[in-house]
Amino acid sequence: MGYEVVIGLETHVELSTESKLFCSCGGHGKGSEPNDCVCPACCGMPGMLPVVNRQALELAIKAGFMLNCKINQYTTFDKKSYYYPDLPAAYQTTQWFHPICVEGLVDVEVDGEIRQIGIKQIHVEEDAGKLVHTNDSSLVDYNRTSVPLIEIVTKPDFRSAKEVISYLKALKSKLQFAGISECEEGAMRCDINISVRPEGSDQLGVRTEIKNMSSLTSIEEAINKESVRHIDAIERGTETLTQGTRRWDDVKKRTFPMRDKETAADYRYFPDPNVMPIVIDDEWLNQIRASMPQTADAQVERYVGLGLSAKEANALVAESNIATLLDKVMDRGIDIKTAAGWILTDCLGILKRNNIAVKDLSLDDSKLAWIIKATADGTITRNAGKKVLSAVILDNVDPEKFCGDNNLTAQNDLEAIKAVVAKAIEQNPNAVADYKSGKEKAIGAIFGAAMRELRGTASPDIINKTLLELLNQ
Repeated sequence: MGYEVVIGLETHVELSTESKLFCSCGGHGKGSEPNDCVCPACCGMPGMLPVVNRQALELAIKAGFMLNCKINQYTTFDKKSYYYPDLPAAYQTTQWFHPICVEGLVDVEVDGEIRQIGIKQIHVEEDAGKLVHTNDSSLVDYNRTSVPLIEIVTKPDFRSAKEVISYLKALKSKLQFAGISECEEGAMRCDINISVRPEGSDQLGVRTEIKNMSSLTSIEEAINKESVRHIDAIERGTETLTQGTRRWDDVKKRTFPMRDKETAADYRYFPDPNVMPIVIDDEWLNQIRASMPQTADAQVERYVGLGLSAKEANALVAESNIATLLDKVMDRGIDIKTAAGWILTDCLGILKRNNIAVKDLSLDDSKLAWIIKATADGTITRNAGKKVLSAVILDNVDPEKFCGDNNLTAQNDLEAIKAVVAKAIEQNPNAVADYKSGKEKAIGAIFGAAMRELRGTASPDIINKTLLELLNQ
């Protein structure tokens, strides 16, 4: 018997606001020390009344527009009651009865095929604090408490881990480009609801929820392993499936039970009497719509229209900072193919070798443009250009001064190059003999010696041409 995996996602995204959801503490809750970014309101002191962050609502509406949602112009906040040490008020303020966005739709592409994923709703809520576990105790840091989130809830429309990953990558790109969230590590987390049913059935199987996943690699592994667990339970009777919440163990590569799945009744939702209903009038809605930036999809389409491949365009749009860098370099007269090549190959290669995240790349576009132009006009060689770029990214040097200080300006004196090549030939008699006996690859040793002596300041083509001329005399 064949089986079909059914998956729905609840994705929590930290909003890029200047302050928290109901108070004026810093928006990301990032204090230098635990509990130094809190106030009486966000740490649950009695009698402190919340004031709704207007910017958080506007970012939520923008997310709704990007995911083709209907915007509820009457929206409310509600109390979700449960006790946990990192929740100081013993309830979370969220949206249950009237979420701000509903009934959306987003396309997901996998292996060239498009599938539509329904968005049930987007609601605004406050984050909880953070528990820090030691050997003999657990400590509570309330810095993150009341940081504004949106929770994007899909319908159970995914049928594979590949579709989930494609959706999450597209979602991250959309949210970054709209300035809704930085989507950095920890700022985009999802809960995976998964069940398995016989192919052709329209009845959902027993559902389990895998909590608090942020790594795309772990998400894919967790979905695949949990699917196998469900199928084994159905076919072999290895265990009895029950609805519940589970956690993923990255070391053991399996899920473990946390608790039975709560229902809405367990949370005792009721309207928060401290937060008045919010009416979003047409004028406000139109202002938000008019402020929407170009979407990531439109950006990809524009790049493809200018000559990039879809793969190149999507790689650039995956991180908003490198797409912005590309646009600024193009504004300085660099053609898109050349600029994209330097960014995707050279810049990202330097970041990878130095364990720097792409989102942390902060590169002055004028410096990159200078390097590209200097390489193109022969002021420096391509190899020297890579060295300069590395110094610019890692140490923010002035590229022109760095070239002068390190003698990286291109060597155009043909007689000087010829003298260096002749010296390399003289110092590598075994390689010369091997080459003349028919072993053409032996020329590489002589070429490498000349390149090292010239320190990358001469064109490899000129060096190679000169080397062949001298060897074949």
